[in-house]
Amino acid sequence: MKRSISNPYFIFGLLALLWGLTFLFNKIAGVVVSPIQIVMVRVVMGFLPVLAFALSRKVLRWEHIRHLHHFVVMSLLAATVYYYAFATGISLLPSSTAGMLSGAIPLFSFVAAAIFLRSEPINIRSISGLLIGFSGVILIARPWDSAITSSDLNGVLCITFGSCCVGLSFVYTRKFISPLGISPIALCTYQLGLASITLLIMGDYDGISMIFTDWKAAGSLFIGLGLMGTGVAFMCYYHLVGILGAIKTASVTYIPPVIGLLTGGLILGETISISDIIATAAILSGTLLMQSSRNATANTQSPPTRTPSDGSTTAQHPCKQT
Repeated sequence: MKRSISNPYFIFGLLALLWGLTFLFNKIAGVVVSPIQIVMVRVVMGFLPVLAFALSRKVLRWEHIRHLHHFVVMSLLAATVYYYAFATGISLLPSSTAGMLSGAIPLFSFVAAAIFLRSEPINIRSISGLLIGFSGVILIARPWDSAITSSDLNGVLCITFGSCCVGLSFVYTRKFISPLGISPIALCTYQLGLASITLLIMGDYDGISMIFTDWKAAGSLFIGLGLMGTGVAFMCYYHLVGILGAIKTASVTYIPPVIGLLTGGLILGETISISDIIATAAILSGTLLMQSSRNATANTQSPPTRTPSDGSTTAQHPCKQT
């Protein structure tokens, strides 16, 4: 058993499962508490094990405080606003739909990098992938369908906005955070710590104790979303980056939308149509097509003068999760 736990592909599967189940846990907890309360508890519960891990690795430094403004921006883009937008969207949509839409995160990351960093290959393959991916998003939103309510559209907009925030956070990381040379786990500790402070100050405490009246909701929030989906998931992620490299580890983000779709249909009994499956396939296919365009461009270029230890040439997000 010990050998299987240390196996990177076992951890890869565990990480994909943890991130994929966050849609289910959000939906269950949302029956009892509000989206802002979900985010507050999730971030604080996730911060505690990450802080303990960072302290054990002795990666936190007082001199890092001079970069506080960057950590604040990241805490908003990749934690507070991102999680709140997703929690709100999941409260308005079936969890399976929210899971499908989350597959668009790499699409927004590509667009943001192409606009602000000009670092993404713009060619027929990448443009085709982008159009295919966003056609899947539109197919899920179905703005032409008179049966779609304003609540449904608001939910789609929330998930889309949250995905956009994550895309922007990738760009911000590559432009301002990666050059600092700070340990990724230290960056995550600062990010979640600042997000925890923000949410504890601005959070809504009215009726939050109701979470303890429903053991399923409480377990989903404290253990599923907080401890496992945030804290343990972060540590799994960085363990994999050290073993497999950032590029291979990033491919784990293709799996959670599928898990979100399956758990919504099989566990919560949400209706999944053929168009939903086609839309999910379009989003993932578009993402893979854009990724193949990036890899093809990288292979035709000369080797970089400085290559990270994981073999990648693209700066990775220090604190990416679903």
